[in-house]
Amino acid sequence: MNPKRILVVGAGHVGLYAALRLSKKLSSREAEVVVVDPQPHMTYQPFLPEAAAGNISPRHSVVPLRRELRRCKVVAGAVTRIDHDRKTAVVQPISGPTREIQYDHVVVAPGAVSRTLPIPGLHEHGIGFKTIGEAIYLRNHVLDRLDVAAATPDPAVRRSALTFTFVGGGYAGIEALAEMEDMARDALKYYPELKPEDMRWVLVEATQRVLPEVDRDMGAYTVQELIKRNMDIRLDTRLESCLNGVVKLSDGDSFRSDTIVWTAGVKPSPMLDATDFPRDERRRVTCLPTLQVVDGDRVVEGAWSAGDCAAVPDLTKEPGNYCSPSAQHAVRQAARMADNIVNAVRGREPVEYKHKHAGSVASLGLYKGVAQVYGIKMTGWPAWFMHRTYHMSRIPSFNRKVRVVVDWSLAFFLKREVVALGQLHDPREEFAEASQPVGVGRP
Repeated sequence: MNPKRILVVGAGHVGLYAALRLSKKLSSREAEVVVVDPQPHMTYQPFLPEAAAGNISPRHSVVPLRRELRRCKVVAGAVTRIDHDRKTAVVQPISGPTREIQYDHVVVAPGAVSRTLPIPGLHEHGIGFKTIGEAIYLRNHVLDRLDVAAATPDPAVRRSALTFTFVGGGYAGIEALAEMEDMARDALKYYPELKPEDMRWVLVEATQRVLPEVDRDMGAYTVQELIKRNMDIRLDTRLESCLNGVVKLSDGDSFRSDTIVWTAGVKPSPMLDATDFPRDERRRVTCLPTLQVVDGDRVVEGAWSAGDCAAVPDLTKEPGNYCSPSAQHAVRQAARMADNIVNAVRGREPVEYKHKHAGSVASLGLYKGVAQVYGIKMTGWPAWFMHRTYHMSRIPSFNRKVRVVVDWSLAFFLKREVVALGQLHDPREEFAEASQPVGVGRP
């Protein structure tokens, strides 16, 4: 019997966990697992705020694909088209011509991208917060603004440099805001020219609450804690423009801000537009509770999906509800989906995915947090400790778990690193200027 080929599109939470489980449960005689992703690593996104704040090394928040997926074939490239009728995917490697990959089963897991709105100035001045590159860029940018503020004699330039605006009050926005403010406040110890009250941290949220995944009282607690840290919380407010760095809000206020971070939601990867899979009104791949792709009443044989890009019915709620786009669901869906593919390869029936959302945990900076798990609510240090414990247990590989724990342990005894490495973003600039021929731009 020829081995089945299982193509995994995307190596995020769903893709990595599914591929890892498939490679362990299926022998090489039964199946070949091929993973396609343009990045050589999986980013553990819950650790992005801690990486940006310098609590852990950026390298320790990502998982190298080739090290973890040794029994899989890893292709560095992007899937540009899927023709499931022919069970063929077109892949554009990071270098060289495109190639076609035939498959028997496909796992569609390209994940999600930032959901933006046509707001004037957002494209030019906004900073995302979904990748490790964006997290480190934000860290360097915030520390660079402290340098600018400390060096300038112009009060207007200083105010703009020290105004940090975050749009979106979900977990990503709240954690990014809280961790970056915590880091900047720590860094001010080394800036005698600046005082903590010189900084202005603004959160803009279009709805009337933050952290919609937890009860209202926990969201209210979070707002109160942020206000105690002198943050400017604007609920029921929208960003209307940020042209030339001038933030204009729907409540009529406007101010200059050198830092505008966009964390207001996600949408399925646009890569799905180049496939023939059925989609719902939110452009997610429609799925059965078994994680099989479904077109109306017809199961699309050999096609599977899960995670942020998939509409998976939530069997723990009333009909019509779908699983939230969280890492908690993604990891569990990946395991169930991998087991169902194993069942399909071995001629058995798939099993439905059912998981009651356990709750949520969020960090609000060092030793500060909020948590609601299985109905139990915690705040402060206990919630922060639970946040760290949970995510340390979930990041793939023993190697990464140890490195993260070492980073945290060292932070108890050593001062936080608050140096900006802005040259990382354009490392050739200095050499290009130095190597420019005489007479071309320099004497």
